[in-house]
Parts: sequence; structure tokens; C-alpha cells
Amino acid sequence: MCGIVGYVGGRSCGELLMHGLERLEYRGYDSAGMSLLADGEIQSVRAVGNLSRLRETVDAESNGGGTALATRIELATTGIGHTRWATHGKPSERNAHPHPDCTGHVHIALNGIIENYVELRDALESEGHVFASETDAEVVAHLIEKHLELLGPGYLPEAVRLAYLELRGHYAFVAISADEPDTIVAARKECPLVVGVGENEHFVASAIPAFLRDTRRVQLVQDDEIVTIHPDGAFFRSAAGNEVEREVEDITWDEDTAEKAGYPTFMLKEIHEQSHAVAETIADRLTHGDRVELGDIGIDDDTLAKVRRIVILACGTSYHAALVGRYAIEQWARVPVEMDIASEYRYRNPIVGPDDLVIGISQSGETADTLAAMRLARDRGARVIAITNILGSQITREADGVLYTRAGLEIGVAATKTFVAQVAAIYLLGLKLAELRHTLEPAELEGLVHELKSIPHCIEMLLESCDDQVREIARSQYQREFFLYLGRHIGLPVCLEGALKLKEISYIPTEAYAAGEMKHGPIALLDSTRPVVCVATDSPVLEKVLSNIAEVKARGSEVIAVATEGSGHVAAAADQTVFIPRTDWILQPILAVIPLQLLAYNIAVMRGLNVDQPRNLAKTVTVE
Repeated sequence: MCGIVGYVGGRSCGELLMHGLERLEYRGYDSAGMSLLADGEIQSVRAVGNLSRLRETVDAESNGGGTALATRIELATTGIGHTRWATHGKPSERNAHPHPDCTGHVHIALNGIIENYVELRDALESEGHVFASETDAEVVAHLIEKHLELLGPGYLPEAVRLAYLELRGHYAFVAISADEPDTIVAARKECPLVVGVGENEHFVASAIPAFLRDTRRVQLVQDDEIVTIHPDGAFFRSAAGNEVEREVEDITWDEDTAEKAGYPTFMLKEIHEQSHAVAETIADRLTHGDRVELGDIGIDDDTLAKVRRIVILACGTSYHAALVGRYAIEQWARVPVEMDIASEYRYRNPIVGPDDLVIGISQSGETADTLAAMRLARDRGARVIAITNILGSQITREADGVLYTRAGLEIGVAATKTFVAQVAAIYLLGLKLAELRHTLEPAELEGLVHELKSIPHCIEMLLESCDDQVREIARSQYQREFFLYLGRHIGLPVCLEGALKLKEISYIPTEAYAAGEMKHGPIALLDSTRPVVCVATDSPVLEKVLSNIAEVKARGSEVIAVATEGSGHVAAAADQTVFIPRTDWILQPILAVIPLQLLAYNIAVMRGLNVDQPRNLAKTVTVE
């Protein structure tokens, strides 16, 4: 999840691009850069770290004067900028965008992933192209260069279109050419891109906040569209080359609303970003139909294949994601998995050693208890992998290897998209272990890879289908003073996470139990005033869950169920049922949690509470 901004017009654009990047920094902050076009030459400035580092570099050049870059900063009226969330290649200046072609005449900036970059890079290198970075994005610059060599100068829009036709993946990118001043060409494939319309100037960006200070008039770029942007207009074509008309729309948002992409809260925005968070986490790691590529994890395949036992350490929402992972890893890879809350593990005298793989999960990478538990395990000889969302965080320095989630910055305190990204990352690890240990038949492994790749689309369909329904359920329940959540097997972690969301943001007392434990105490709480939320998705224990629902109904409680599409038995047993798209039963938790997030969200909003900043909570727990 990176941020792109571009400008073409009559003003010096260095500061305009910098302001736009600052408004997009939530999309990535491990490196940043700008390419500025003036007098037939393009100069780039790039820096590692957050945008303050880029600004320091730009200010130093501007104040020093006399250099080619200082001249471009002062004179350039066409330019593109990028703030990076690393996928291919570690954060470094050479991996920072924008990327040039071999000659430096074409520069591009890209958000997303090019799935077929390896084969494209190999082909381009065989033709003599020289690559300067480790990124997948750089192939776009060289593809455009190749087509311009055939078309000749002045054909940047057509070269971009032809390059686009060769790419697979999900991405958006912008390109400029030294031979075509006052021109930016942009393309979109499943990643956001919007044009800002000004007076004799135009912007293009990943999100509206990048240019909202300067214009509220926009044109939305759709999938499979190429847009050529000049100071006096933006001209749209389909990938097939046909002209497309795009209306200019007026945006009435203020800047705060714009940062939330039009959503009333960051939490709701982040719930709706979950398909993208999962897609970013899995895409380049599932480029082959029957394999999982975890080359960047830092632990070799032989070591992973010989793991005797896995211990997962986490806190809060990350612990619930880990619980989902335990079921998946044991089912697929047949490796025993031990779970522990990090704050408890660090004060035990645990039995752990060189044959064990310890996984520490922390969204922020700074969770004090998880870091301390990982150090303990590592001191005793275990190999340690970190799963985190933040590049360069402390957890990455405490581990032998790192598996990054790519959810982007999460502003809301209650974790949503970071949870589903963590689950997706653990699924990847489980499938990789199964591949290495040959515990799944090739056809079964290939089927699971295919199903996992479809999950982002399933999330989008689910959000479309259930939003209004869950809001109505919340309207009927928001004044309740207690909820019980019940689930079994892989549905139990979903219940734990759903109940935690409700506690965190609505302050309603909530309990989550393994449904088989209900008769061992919680059943005493049930009556007609206390609703029960059941996760009743397809699984080997669905019949048991249906029996538990019958027991709840016999005590007078209303039942709200989350079920797999087509599960008529669940709909008949429950009072209200939200259906999720059908997929492999072990993958269903990543979908089943979404209605529970929305339920908690809507109940809290109806109770008049601040869902983004719930009382007494912080986003990152860096102390005991």
C-alpha cells in the first residue's frame, strides 16, 4: 500500500508534491521520493525513512543551490512523487520510487504488485536492459522504454498502454518522459487512482487528500483505464485503446473527512480496506499456482521443513489471529502448535529449544510483552520469526526472520485490517510448511492457494452484501447490556475477536466461550435480555454448533449467527443470520470476523461513542 501523487501545470511543483505525499504518508513510510521534469531533463530525489527525511534532503538541495536537482526543484512544473510500503526489496534509496528506465528519460512510480515481474525482468535483461533496484515496479519503466524505442519519442500514452497489457497483478502507476513536458500518463488495475482538476493544472494521486487543498473537482479513474494528463485536461482511454468519457465531480469533504476517504470514521474506512490489506499480504507470495514464495522470510526451507514444534506468542487481537493459525498449521502441515499469551509466557520457565520455531506476532512490532517473550525463546536456542505490519520496528531486530503483513497504517485503535492481514500471513506460513513437509496432496495444495487468492474478492462481496443487514441487527440490539459469543473449533478465535471488538469500542460486558463449555457455567447467564452471537460456519463441528444454538434458544436468548452461504439449517435455527461467501472451511475465519467487526462498530456508533479512540486504550502497548 504505497502513495502516489503527480502534478502538471504552471506552478513550481516540488512543494505541491511534498504536501501531497504528507497527506498520503499513512499509505507507506519506509522511503519516499520525487522526480521533477524541467528543461527536457528529469531529476530524482529519494530518501529512506519517513517523509521528514525526504524533506530534509529537498531543503538541503534547495538551500544549497547551484545543482541540477536544485534547479529542477525551483523550475519543474511537472513531477511525480511516491511514498513507499516495501514489498519487493528492502527499504533503501535504490529501491525507493520513482524508478527510471536505462536512459533516465522515463520515470515511474507504482502502488501495488506486479505478479509476473520475474519473467518480464528476465526478458528485458536478455534484451540488454539494466536494472538498478530489487523492486517489481522497475520493470514498468523498462517496458515503457522498450515500447518507446519502437514507437519513437512523443508516444508515451501508447507506450504506457502497451506496457499495461503485458502486466499481471494489482497496481496503479504514473509515468513521465523527458521528451514530453507537461504530460503525465497514469494507469489503474485494482488499486486506487483519482485525477484532481484545477485551473490550467491537474493532479493525479492514490487518494483525494493529496490535492484537496488545491482543488475539490475530481475525475475517478476506473480499472483498465489509461489517462493522459495535461495542464488543460485529462484524456481517458480503455486498455483496448477506446476513448472514455469521465465526468468531473465536486467533492464536498473537508480535509478530515478526506483522510477518511469519505467514511465517517477511520475504523469503518479500515474495515472496508481489508480486501486490499489481504491482497497486498498474499499477492506476490502466491504467484505460482501450487507454491508459496516466502523467500523474504529470512529462514531457509530446510530449516522450516525440519521444525519439530511451533510456539506462537502474541497479545490481544494478534493472539486471536494466532489461534486461527494454530488450527490451519496443524490441519495442513501436521506440526504441533503451542499457543501462549506473551505476557504469561515471559514469566514461565518454558521448555523450548533448537528444534522449535517460535513465532511472535505484533501489529506494531513494539509490543513489550511479545518482544520479551521472543527474547526468552531465542536465548534458549529456538529459531524466531516475527509477523508484523511495521518495517524496521523493534520486533524485526529481535527475530531470525520476518514475515511482513502489508495492511498499511491503521489509525483506529481497534484492530481490523491488521487482524485479517495477520491471519492471511499465518495461512501463507501454514501452506508453505505443508508444501515443504509434503503433508498435502499437490492438487489439494493448489486448490487452497487458489481459494486463498480469491479471499480479497470474497471480502468485497461480503461487505457489499452484509453492511445494511448488520446495521439493522445492531439497531435491534444496541441497548443490550450483555452479549455472549459462542463458537467451536476454528470458529472460536473468531468469537474471541468479535467479542473483543464489542468490548473495546462499545464498553458492553461481553464473554466469548467455546460452545462446548457453555453448559459448564455460562448457560446460567442466558435469558431473553441477553443475545448470543454464534459463529456457525461450515466445519466438521457444525452439527455440534447447531445443538448449542438449540440449547441457547431453549433459554429464551436471541441468536445472531454468522454462517456459510447456503446453510439453511443455521438460518432455520437462528433468529438472525448473516451469510459469508463459501470458501474452504479453514479459510472462513478471515471472512466470518467481518460481520462481527461491523456489528461492534454499529452498536458503538448508535451508543454515541468514539470508535476510533476508545477510552483507556492505546494503539501500541509498549509497557507491561
